[in-house]
Amino acid sequence: MKKNNYRPRIADSLLREALRASGAIYIQGPKWCGKTWTALQQANSVLMMQDPDQTANYMAMAEAKPSLLLDGAVPRLLDEWQMAPVLWDAVRFAVDRRGAQGQFILTGSTKPLDGDVMHTGTGRIARMRMRTMSLFESGDSTGQVSLASLFSGAEPEGIAGLDVEHLAFVTARGGWPAAVGADEGVGLQQARNYLDAIVETDVSEVDGMSRNPARVRALMRSIARNVAGPASVATLCSDIAGDDESLSPNTVRSYLKALERLFVIEDQPAWMPALRSRTVLRATAKRHFVDPSIAVAALRTSPAGLLKDFNTFGFLFESLCVRDLRIYAQKIGGDVCHYRDETGLEADAVVALHDGRWGAFEVKMGQARIDEAAANLLRLKDRIDERKMNPPSFLAVMTGNGYAVRRKDGVCVVPLPCLKD
Repeated sequence: MKKNNYRPRIADSLLREALRASGAIYIQGPKWCGKTWTALQQANSVLMMQDPDQTANYMAMAEAKPSLLLDGAVPRLLDEWQMAPVLWDAVRFAVDRRGAQGQFILTGSTKPLDGDVMHTGTGRIARMRMRTMSLFESGDSTGQVSLASLFSGAEPEGIAGLDVEHLAFVTARGGWPAAVGADEGVGLQQARNYLDAIVETDVSEVDGMSRNPARVRALMRSIARNVAGPASVATLCSDIAGDDESLSPNTVRSYLKALERLFVIEDQPAWMPALRSRTVLRATAKRHFVDPSIAVAALRTSPAGLLKDFNTFGFLFESLCVRDLRIYAQKIGGDVCHYRDETGLEADAVVALHDGRWGAFEVKMGQARIDEAAANLLRLKDRIDERKMNPPSFLAVMTGNGYAVRRKDGVCVVPLPCLKD
């Protein structure tokens, strides 16, 4: 069941390596991001739990003898396995019994509820996060500069292939596989359809708790207005009140938890480095949707609307950069955080690798504030206590257009439409 027009994903090589190292791989991420098709490229048999002709039969088998559903050529894909949570424990047991790697691939668009599975699967079932497509995967980045090469000290060279109008379009379209390559109207509709599905159905089905669609939509609109910022629950409640809706802090927390379980939101944690001074670091995470197109849909705007509101566009562009950096950093074993201290000094994105290396980005969509951003990055470098941690592998200003270069002060300028993993 291979897809002839499948677009290669960075996740392909990650899955290939993971299958060599673990008995089972659990691919988790938002619905419609391409998990199933990516898994199918490497699976040799498949169980589709959502097949309407077979769901009742599969559920009965899962209750009576779940091991029957595991029979098939390996790697065997168990798509949307969480419909029958017992499959998790069945896979864990089968991996133990077989003593071989690359036996199963599990995919799911929701995190299982506590108590749905008996065992964590640690050591037997590895987890792999999947997101929507980056600009490089969708063909909207030239890929002339790789994140890995920045960590190696290579000189960035390239020119962005997108103008500001197309940058607004790819922000609103997002990285949904069904949207990439589609006609403009069809592409833009995917994020709107996704938002409607989350609001009307998924956010209540995820844990069986009925939630008011209008209030969920109001919360998502508030998150969109505060995207790429450290909005607290209290801030969100106050912001929602401006829309003539009223949500208590506990309700907002419940809704946020449901959206997190659906992989709709993915906050950006704070980076906590060792500093030379006793400067207090801010530990609040920044708010992000898994794809900035969700924010565009929640705000009921469009590419043309973004071009009329560059303040909002700037925050959404930052969220687009964070999305792509997360995808690229995953390939080289890294996480994407942000830095902010009590003096107001900040870095929009810090890529911290698991081996201790790190690099920092300031995001500026245009060219006018590159000097200011570079100065901020150099101040951050001066505050790091290099006796206790590595100096930065690179400092870079990420822009929406222009050339990729290294400045005389050592700070790189890297347009997002030039970047790849």
